[in-house]
Amino acid sequence: MDLTLKVWRQKNRNDKGKMKTYQVNDISTDSSFLEMLDILNNDLLLAGEEPVAFDHDCREGICGMCSLYINGKAHGPDSRVTTCQLHMRKFKNGETIYIEPWRAKALPIIKDLVVDRSAFDRIQQAGGYISVNTSGNTQDANLTPVPKDDADKSFDAATCIGCAACVATCKNSSAMLFVSAKVSQLSLLPQGRVEAKKRVMNMVKQMDKEGFGNCSNTGSCEVECPKGISLENIAILNREFVKGSIKDK
Repeated sequence: MDLTLKVWRQKNRNDKGKMKTYQVNDISTDSSFLEMLDILNNDLLLAGEEPVAFDHDCREGICGMCSLYINGKAHGPDSRVTTCQLHMRKFKNGETIYIEPWRAKALPIIKDLVVDRSAFDRIQQAGGYISVNTSGNTQDANLTPVPKDDADKSFDAATCIGCAACVATCKNSSAMLFVSAKVSQLSLLPQGRVEAKKRVMNMVKQMDKEGFGNCSNTGSCEVECPKGISLENIAILNREFVKGSIKDK
């Protein structure tokens, strides 16, 4: 395939940035989207130009690093896939493809298509964990009975990879789906109940501190999430937040 690429180029977070046009030729329909960008960068290097900076790591849909806005849609035209899982057969020969980074105040652009997602790390550090006694008397987790329905819901929430497609898609740049997935993952399990109140209050506080917007329940986050994280998790988060707000006597 021969394609026209409109790629966002920005030297640093203080640079204004602009779209730049490139041509790539003889792209296989079996290539992944990132492989196509690799070919573009190889062409740029051969021409003595600076390659396009973009994030990637596992290229298996696990790490969440390869997050791009493609033709106005998070992760591109396919559904339930990350950018690295998107293949060029989803595009047509001669098509023009617009490639941009996530757009959110809390996710500032570092360079070109790379954004700073450390806000998610700080939210996770605020409470997305459990404290475990590692003195040598720790019980096997499998010794604690967990209802299958709760275990399944917790596992579904745990599939969140923190790619921030929910934030990029939301008109308010809300991180509620991400935070709710991390809260639900632990609050549904007995191991996570001990610190449940402290966890939800600290994580929501950090989310607000990072500058993410409020949730208005439009549902775009669930639609664009490559792992299909359910809006039900936001309901769980709200329930846990109410519980956490009630002071113990």
